[in-house]
Amino acid sequence: MSTAKHNWTKEEILEIYNKPLMELLYDAATVHRKYHDPNTVQVSTLLSIKTGGCPEDCGYCPQAARYHTDIEGNDLMTVPHVKAQALRAKASGSSRVCMGAAWRNVKDGPEFDQVLEMVRTINKLDMEVCCTLGMITENQAHRLAEAGLYAYNHNLDSSEEYYKEVISTRGYEDRLETIDNVRKTNVTVCSGGIIGMGENVEDRAGMLVALATLNPQPESVPINALVAVEGTPMEDEKPVEIWDMIRMVATTRIVMPETQVRLSAGRTEMSREGQAMCFFAGANSIFAGDKLLTTPNPDVNEDMEMFKMLGLNPQKPFIKKMQPETVEAGDSKFESLGEKPKWTRPEHTIERNEMAKQKAKEVKVS
Repeated sequence: MSTAKHNWTKEEILEIYNKPLMELLYDAATVHRKYHDPNTVQVSTLLSIKTGGCPEDCGYCPQAARYHTDIEGNDLMTVPHVKAQALRAKASGSSRVCMGAAWRNVKDGPEFDQVLEMVRTINKLDMEVCCTLGMITENQAHRLAEAGLYAYNHNLDSSEEYYKEVISTRGYEDRLETIDNVRKTNVTVCSGGIIGMGENVEDRAGMLVALATLNPQPESVPINALVAVEGTPMEDEKPVEIWDMIRMVATTRIVMPETQVRLSAGRTEMSREGQAMCFFAGANSIFAGDKLLTTPNPDVNEDMEMFKMLGLNPQKPFIKKMQPETVEAGDSKFESLGEKPKWTRPEHTIERNEMAKQKAKEVKVS
């Protein structure tokens, strides 16, 4: 039975976030040791199975088709290619493979069927499988669950208020509805956000309120530091201070004690000392590999060297939850419904997103 609190207020979370740092670290580390092994960190490998060409206007994302970045797009990977990458990840110490596709939402058809086969294939390798594919319906969530999906990632990104300054092509409620659809299955939820997008501390607390008041709380919460990519609307944002990351990790650990807090994007800018403080504050999950979809990430050998130095051990798969069974396509109870859901398209514009879009058009013309 979960003992997590689900009625957090923004004021309560701000009070925690703004504590003197040493006191905050002590409180977070105490909570962490109560619910987790402090010397074990879950290691995931993030694989971009379909890169670029996304129709969304997320201000942080180099995969948005409307911005001009140096990202090379690729079509959906084949199942054998994904299997080979998964085996490589397993050999390097990862217990989970997270597959990301640059889609607004899942559409029933051959490509989704191919993703389902990828899920079946990786689950049979005795690895946890996570997908981040955009919005999904309840039936699509059930089909992923039958294939053996362990987790579904769908980040809230920021507070509901600041979200409107980041994305105009989908609504915050759509994100919450997708999480709710996943909760109707046995698949765990992975949902977090990004700091360093120009938001204030109140927005960071607002995001944690949105996550912590979910019942149950997400099993995994990624805390990302913005990686400012040239050509995106947020290309000029300054890097997040390590102290902000430490405070965010510690606060997340306190308000979501049973959750695995994932130290995600931005680790290339963090020293080993900074990362060690994040682990002490309650981070117990990372992404390994040289890329996070399209942005740089520390080399896996560097991470394993850091683990050795800090006395950390990679977490084995299926420690937090039993391995799901894989149902073959021919035995599935949930068939394709040919769904074409109409997800929200908010009617507002974001000035910096529009400026980046116009700049991209000018670059293409020249």
